[in-house]
Amino acid sequence: MTKADMVDVISSSTGLTKVETEAVVNGFMETVIDAMKRGEHIELRGFGTFKVVKRAQRVARNPKTNEEVIVPEKFAPVLKMSKSFKEEVNESVSEKRES
Repeated sequence: MTKADMVDVISSSTGLTKVETEAVVNGFMETVIDAMKRGEHIELRGFGTFKVVKRAQRVARNPKTNEEVIVPEKFAPVLKMSKSFKEEVNESVSEKRES
C-alpha cells in the first residue's frame, strides 16, 4: 500500500476530501519526523512506539574485498509494533493461509 492508497482509503471512510486527507497524513508524518529528530518517543497505544536507538560502532567486512571496515555509531529510527497489533496481524494472516 502506498501513501496515495492510504489517502484514498482514509478519505472514503471519513468523508474528508483527498486533499484534506493528504494534508492530515503529511502532517502526521512531519510530526513524527520532527519529534524523532528531537530524540522523543511517540507512543500510539494499540499500534506501536516510534523511537530513536543508538547503534554502536562495529567492525564489518566488505564482501567484495574481504577487508574489515569500521562502521561508525549512528542513531536509527525504529518502530516497535504493539503486542495487540502483532496478534491481530498473526491471526489474520494465519486464517488466510489456512483457507
